[in-house]
Amino acid sequence: MFVRVRFRKVPIVSKNQTKNRRAAMALAALLDPAALLALTLALWGIAARFKWLGVFAIASGLFSHWETWLGAAAALELCALALDRYGGSGGAAAV
Repeated sequence: MFVRVRFRKVPIVSKNQTKNRRAAMALAALLDPAALLALTLALWGIAARFKWLGVFAIASGLFSHWETWLGAAAALELCALALDRYGGSGGAAAV
């Protein structure tokens, strides 16, 4: 006795990444103001150290150092640039 097993044809998955590119562009647009905010906090921390301004808002802990905020600003901006490059590489499909 022979048993034949027939499988249905599975639809081909398209490689359309329009939604991913749009999400990357949206996230990149949100990361730019966050990087600017982190840079502002870094500059405020530097100015507070030189006594050009009053005390820094965060008195103790990891986030009381201006170096932390400067590193966070750089990391956020690098992520925004990478996402912007990924999202913009699609040409007209990314719009």
